[in-house]
Amino acid sequence: MSFDCTVLTMFPEAFPGPLGVSLIGTAWREQGLWSLETVDIRAFSKDKRGFLDDTPAGGGPGQVMRADVIASALDSVERRERPLLYMSARGRPLTQARVHEWSQGPGLIVLCGRFEGVDQRVLETRGFEEVAVGDAVLAGGEAAALVAIEACVRLVPGVLGQAESLSEESFEDGLLEHPQYTRPRTFEGLDIPEVLLSGHHADIRKWRQAQREETTRKQRPDLWDRLPANQQAKGEKAR
Repeated sequence: MSFDCTVLTMFPEAFPGPLGVSLIGTAWREQGLWSLETVDIRAFSKDKRGFLDDTPAGGGPGQVMRADVIASALDSVERRERPLLYMSARGRPLTQARVHEWSQGPGLIVLCGRFEGVDQRVLETRGFEEVAVGDAVLAGGEAAALVAIEACVRLVPGVLGQAESLSEESFEDGLLEHPQYTRPRTFEGLDIPEVLLSGHHADIRKWRQAQREETTRKQRPDLWDRLPANQQAKGEKAR
């Protein structure tokens, strides 16, 4: 079964972007492991000039995307129980756990906002989940949609080829990934750590685990503080 993605956007030309290259692009264009379609929201405007936004109720700067136009665009799409995502800076953070859940389903329908955002009523009546890719504000939802879709698609079986390589990635067990090295052995005075050249797999695993813990402590103390609870929850789920 294919993982099917539909993007509602004012700028269909923004896609596929990076989704069309490398292994992910091959899995789409040649293998059919996932699919991507775009729906131009502007095509559903009832205004002869194609406008799909209006002034904010209550006053204020900018424009707001109209609920009726977005609803018409969404209703033109076959949902097939796919989650509805609205990429928004005020949304819940995109997490690897959520990505895993979505990647095991039939696909995604993603709404990309512009201007000051989207009329709240269409988000509520259609059941959109607001999702943020970081604590920053973007000009529109297209870049965020690319992030969410890529995070899911790469987990679809067969897309990346080596399923075992996913298990040691950042966030998979609550820790960040360990540092990586390759040739040359010495680069600008820095050597590859000797343990990685030793051939002792047990020592290498131990070193990598220690590096993952240290990196997480330094880079993401919030993750490190949540680690005991996450590991306990994961153990309870496995039982």
